[in-house]
Amino acid sequence: MNVTYISLKGHVEIEKYRYFYFFMMLPVYILIVCSNCTIISLIVIHKNLHEPMYIFIAGLLTNSVLFSTNIYPKLLADFLSNEQIISYQACLFQILVFYSFSCSEFLLLAAMSYDRYVSICKPLQYAIIMRKTVVFILLGLAWVVPVCHLVVPVVGNVKSELCSFTLNGIFCNNSINYLFCAGSKALLTFGLVTLFNIVILPMLFIIFTYIKILAVVYKSCREVRRKAAQTCLPHLLVLINYSCLMIYDIIIIRLESNFSKTTRFIITLQMIMYNPLCNPIIYGLKMTEIYKHLKELLYKGRHDC
Repeated sequence: MNVTYISLKGHVEIEKYRYFYFFMMLPVYILIVCSNCTIISLIVIHKNLHEPMYIFIAGLLTNSVLFSTNIYPKLLADFLSNEQIISYQACLFQILVFYSFSCSEFLLLAAMSYDRYVSICKPLQYAIIMRKTVVFILLGLAWVVPVCHLVVPVVGNVKSELCSFTLNGIFCNNSINYLFCAGSKALLTFGLVTLFNIVILPMLFIIFTYIKILAVVYKSCREVRRKAAQTCLPHLLVLINYSCLMIYDIIIIRLESNFSKTTRFIITLQMIMYNPLCNPIIYGLKMTEIYKHLKELLYKGRHDC
């Protein structure tokens, strides 16, 4: 069976710096997995963290681990390989997984903002609205909806004819559209609908919920403001951080020719490093209950040593 391979030409002087790249990124991946899994484990183990807000945080951190696992193993293998290539089918699959988990992040943040909205604006109805069943349905939808949207254009591109086999990146993303001999207007339209449904709509919903929260908090006492800031600030930090990284991704793809190869390489590494690393730090340090259990774990480990 004939297999089409695509060359990944986004690396900078890989022959010279391959071992430097490898030993720089391997600890990053290990740190991402360990830090995220530590917070997830704390949420699973401790019953006082079995609340909607913490369940959503666990879902978000799980998303970060899966997102990174889609990128890092192949990237690390490429650093040590003589040729940085990937089969066309594997490339499409990586694109599907990459953008599915990217969009899931926005939907999870939207679910978290809704949880904070109900908690602060409708506290007496919180237990009724945010039941465990509702929480797990929202979690499931956050992962299923992006896949259902993105599988259509990915499958539609399986039979597309390629006029180029060189991708200017270190992993597969929407830059693959530049390799096709002819674009499909139907797939382009569907892509815009997908962007609106699973990125723009969640963003507008998040903005709406936080405006409502600010309106309620502004009229409340200092203690309510403090508690609201304590729970909402980490979500906003993660949202701003991830939104900036996604803007980077769009800029790299749309204005590809205006960036040097080194600049694209550095920005792409930042995009896959910062958010998965920052999420556990933000939630581990800013969420009081998680921080308390994290301190106990670290103190216990130090005491055992």
